Amino acid sequence: MSDILLPPSRRGQVIGLLGGSFDPPHAGHVHITREALKRFGLDTVWWLASPGNPLKAHGPAPMARRMQAARELMDHPRVYLTDAEAQLGTRYTAQTLRALCSLRPGVRFVWLMGADNLAQFHLWQDWQQIMHTVPVGVLARPGARLAARASVAARVYAPYRIPGKQSQRLGQSTAPAWCFINVPMVTLSSTRLREAGEW
Repeated sequence: MSDILLPPSRRGQVIGLLGGSFDPPHAGHVHITREALKRFGLDTVWWLASPGNPLKAHGPAPMARRMQAARELMDHPRVYLTDAEAQLGTRYTAQTLRALCSLRPGVRFVWLMGADNLAQFHLWQDWQQIMHTVPVGVLARPGARLAARASVAARVYAPYRIPGKQSQRLGQSTAPAWCFINVPMVTLSSTRLREAGEW
């Protein structure tokens, strides 16, 4: 795996990982990325553009198109875009995290997700392994707050939840650890943009 091209990193850095198909990327992705940088004590954020979501029946637009759109949209000196999953050949988040932790020992990774993902997190492949591999930062999404707080994952890992007021601790915490924060919400979604014919 020595030929995998990853964004720059150094030992001790706290790097947030925002995975998704970015099909298409939109202002909501930018918004939660900026909030995560501020709230979770992150040094940088990597956007992990996935080859495809195993929970979705139809594949996304070509990777090159999604990467180009993401580069044009997310212009921030501490945010990087990577197709690491395509390079690694991983299909599931748990596999990707194992590989990244192996490739970048000493880096502190934090998995980032919207509250809508936490609500269905227990359906993900090896979801408990994810919780025990890296801390998880959850950001509120329109219409998903209550479902997320009542989710299987939230109940199972309730003892490991960091209060929102202490969210800066997350990046230095040892997994399992997770934090749910309320942020001003942007009501955009990739699905709606595709359905509206804007992609």
